[in-house]
Amino acid sequence: MKKTFRIKKNTEFQAVFRKGASVANRQFVVYILEKKDQGHFRIGLSVSKKIGNAVTRNRIKRYIRQFFQENQTRVSPMKDYVIIARKPAAEMDYHSIKKSLEHVLLLGKSIRKESNDNK
Repeated sequence: MKKTFRIKKNTEFQAVFRKGASVANRQFVVYILEKKDQGHFRIGLSVSKKIGNAVTRNRIKRYIRQFFQENQTRVSPMKDYVIIARKPAAEMDYHSIKKSLEHVLLLGKSIRKESNDNK
């Protein structure tokens, strides 16, 4: 995923926390902030040390980035997303994380449902 799709600065994270809406499930909390002047979405990731060691945290972040990479066309553009992983995410494989992220983004009305055109 290109760096233009990432939120890195603390001030940008704080803006999303303060002004954005949040949705959550057991594995993730997602803050969503509408940005009209932006041509694409951006994501910021937060995975606490409480979740596990560096290997575990990096794996979770990799899985989240992969989900957004695969679903670029489905995710609402012109929004900033901050994803906070919770403890149960440490034991999940990619498919479980994908399903959980899809669920929480559907709750936040930030992803289109997958169409089954290939039947």
